[in-house]
Amino acid sequence: MSGAEIGLAISVFLACAVEAVEALTIVLAVGTTRSWSSALTGVGVALLALAVIVGIFGPALVSLPIGVLRVLVGGLLLIFGLQWLRKAILRAGGVKAKHDELLIYAEQAGAANTAGGIRTGFDIYSFSIAFKGVLLEGLEVAFIVLTFGANQHHVGLAVVAAAIAVLAVALAGVALRAPLSRVPENTMKFAVGVMLSSFGMFWAAEGAGANWPGGDAALLVIVPSVLIAGVAMVLIVQAEYEAA
Repeated sequence: MSGAEIGLAISVFLACAVEAVEALTIVLAVGTTRSWSSALTGVGVALLALAVIVGIFGPALVSLPIGVLRVLVGGLLLIFGLQWLRKAILRAGGVKAKHDELLIYAEQAGAANTAGGIRTGFDIYSFSIAFKGVLLEGLEVAFIVLTFGANQHHVGLAVVAAAIAVLAVALAGVALRAPLSRVPENTMKFAVGVMLSSFGMFWAAEGAGANWPGGDAALLVIVPSVLIAGVAMVLIVQAEYEAA
């Protein structure tokens, strides 16, 4: 397995794990307070919809010319990655509140409790909230899987990495029956932001005709450089926040 493939698998795994943790919190909240059967039905329908999306758009992306694909995918990943990195820097710098799964769980459970009577049969509220949560978080997973996989012509590898991440989070949720508050989600988001930004920069430049010294080995310089820049930005934000 090449360095680019290893980076692909790690990036997809971490990104999908983060999104799976957020979806799990929503499902746990409505399932515990209202109806597990309806919530799980919503999860199943959302997963089916996501499978259809990947099945339709995956082959279409792979069929694009490699130059066009790398510019398109690289640009999207760079935009997407910088958004993740920006939020992670603001959270690490103290400007933005850190993602708190216990707080989100409490808010979702409170909303579920005040959403009207709980039915003994099919509960449309539990279904719709679980469906929406899994679909929205899953769309981000699908985007990462398709862009990384299509660009490297390894959609299968990206799908496997995503499936392992989602399965691991789901099994942990079943075992604990509680939000995964101890998962270092903010740190993972910072790492994912670094990886997405690095690969986006690398692939967009390649698609535009640039030749990186050392080929894929250039990622061994790009990724640490983006990481150092991100850490430096955290320190700057912290200093400015404390001085304000």
